[in-house]
Amino acid sequence: MSVSLPSIKMGEPIRHGVLSVFPLFIETSSEVPYRLSDEALADESIVVTEVSEQGSVADLLVENKGELRVLFLEGEELVGAKQNRVLNTSVLVAAHSKVKIPVSCVEQGRWRFKSRFFGASGSSTPSKLRRALKRSVSKSVKEARGHKSDQGEVWSEVAAFNCVHGVDSSTQAMADAFGTYEDKVKEYHDKLQYVDHASGIAIAIAGQVVSVDLFDKSSTCEKLWKRMLSGVVMDALAAEEPAETAAPPPVERLISTVGELDWQPSVAVGEGDEFRAESNAGDHASALALGGTVVHASVLTNVD
Repeated sequence: MSVSLPSIKMGEPIRHGVLSVFPLFIETSSEVPYRLSDEALADESIVVTEVSEQGSVADLLVENKGELRVLFLEGEELVGAKQNRVLNTSVLVAAHSKVKIPVSCVEQGRWRFKSRFFGASGSSTPSKLRRALKRSVSKSVKEARGHKSDQGEVWSEVAAFNCVHGVDSSTQAMADAFGTYEDKVKEYHDKLQYVDHASGIAIAIAGQVVSVDLFDKSSTCEKLWKRMLSGVVMDALAAEEPAETAAPPPVERLISTVGELDWQPSVAVGEGDEFRAESNAGDHASALALGGTVVHASVLTNVD
């Protein structure tokens, strides 16, 4: 089986500060039924816990008690239990099932229970950390070691992230930086609101395209819009004002070449089929599909 991405059209960018956001549109919407993780966590139809009393830094246990599958998104942060984690890859958890999901720690200084269950933070990892995460996970998948990250690199990126934002976290938690800059993040959210009917988003910081995310339906994109922006807003706050803003042509070129990458199948976590690819420029991409429909595809570009 090979990955088949839909035809993508790019809309006019919206901008604030050093951020340029390009809405992406597809012609048809899928009929794949699922809920998003934060929705299911809120009504407790899904629960996320440590895998055992001792716990495992690299894995969490998800139990879906509900009638619908649930989508967890690559890079989303889960907070609580023994330490905060982020998802290493996008995962569809089947209804009435249990599955271990691969994660990375973003709170190095804590290994004790704060709560028994994880909750959604509403944040996603900043682009540099997300890029490092995707690169190391893709390498692990290629070497048949599963969806493991380079945890040391993740901790280094979180430490650098907190440092650049002047945040002294007692547990070296990524979430503390988001909490410190909550008002600034809200300002960007207010200025860069969801564009009607968009099913995806391409983001540029200070003139450089850093990420592309595409979903199978606009309703998913609308619900995740603020979360996807949260990490890059933090990056934007640390970036210098560019001489020029990002122009549409580089974004269009990136989008047009994604479907031509050498996509390789890999074993998905949970339901569906997973595919991964790397461009000649060092961009890393992944796609999670179900029944031939790409539910989530993402590209993290190789930028300095």
